[in-house]
Amino acid sequence: MKRVGKKKVSKLNKKKTVTTPLRTSSKSGRTVDDLPIKEYEELLDGLKRKVASSQSVAIRSVNRELILLYHAIGTEILARQDKYGWGAKIIDRLSRDLGSAFPELKGFSPRNLKYMRLFAETYPDSAFVQQVAAQLPWFHLVTLIDKIKAPQERLFYMHQALEFGWSRNIMIHQIELNLYKRQGKAITNFKERLPPPHSDMAQRTLKDPYIFDFLSLSKEAHEREIEKALIEHMKKFLLELGAGFSFVGHQYHMEVAGED
Repeated sequence: MKRVGKKKVSKLNKKKTVTTPLRTSSKSGRTVDDLPIKEYEELLDGLKRKVASSQSVAIRSVNRELILLYHAIGTEILARQDKYGWGAKIIDRLSRDLGSAFPELKGFSPRNLKYMRLFAETYPDSAFVQQVAAQLPWFHLVTLIDKIKAPQERLFYMHQALEFGWSRNIMIHQIELNLYKRQGKAITNFKERLPPPHSDMAQRTLKDPYIFDFLSLSKEAHEREIEKALIEHMKKFLLELGAGFSFVGHQYHMEVAGED
């Protein structure tokens, strides 16, 4: 006789699938989690414009303080030279002492201090400097003083540079093309303007070495530029190696044995 054994019946515990109801947008009826492309791109574009605009406003504010500082230094030098009869040696002495007191700042070279004095001499009216000149980067102002002697013509190029966001090189090109004589108009009402965030002036002002030095950011900014250049070279090298190599990312968060 065959012994009939008892079969063990294993019961499978079936997992119940819980479906979470999708959240929907009250306006479009489409799911928020799916991130509708059109609506998301509108959000992203709007935020990018806000970031760029805020950057431009912030750098403009710092630039203004820098220009006002340079004008004040130039004014003080002129006043002391006039009062005490000091010669050009005061420039060299100030350059050494200010450079020693503020080693992170590169704007106190003898050449730049001479430009500060010339800037104050060219624009003695502090109200004009605050309302007009301080809207432009330092290199623009120095270029205008060097290349143009007529005050009204300088004012014309200031207005044009701000309205169209010219970089210094573009402004020089327009000066060489004699734009003022071709279409110059007297500037009677100079309104405060903000260069477009994506203009050449705005982009180059963000990298102005005098502004970085003024904020004591030159070392950090330099390190970021070095890192960026190294990464670009690394990416190019890996691409040249071909199949089997890829660039995943930089400053990638990793954990080894549970530690960062």
